[in-house]
Amino acid sequence: MILHIETPALLFSATSLILLAYTNRFLTIASIVRELKKTYDKDENKSILLEIKNLNVRITLIRYMQLFGVFSLFLSVFAMLLLFMNQQLYSIYLFGLSLLSLLISLGLSFWEISISANALRLHLSDLMENEEKE
Repeated sequence: MILHIETPALLFSATSLILLAYTNRFLTIASIVRELKKTYDKDENKSILLEIKNLNVRITLIRYMQLFGVFSLFLSVFAMLLLFMNQQLYSIYLFGLSLLSLLISLGLSFWEISISANALRLHLSDLMENEEKE
């Protein structure tokens, strides 16, 4: 099996876009947490505290998503360096690890998105219950 330098280079644009999306999610959730904390400090509503805990889990997942995404990019660049040094076998293994790291990152992203969707469903069900009571 031969690995060409263009193959690991293909991950650059995809990985950088994924990392940008992860960072945007992180910043959005961080601002929501700050606002909810202000609200909780005023009201001390238990549901707000539960929502903050949920968002904390999502922030942790996003951090790991970023970590594995950056690690994937790092391994891809390192694989390219090994290709320049005519270390074909090691570059293939590193590129494989890079793909595995990207796969883990995407799996964590799927997990985080499912948590987010479930939280939104809870909010919607609360709204529907309040509407039915009225």
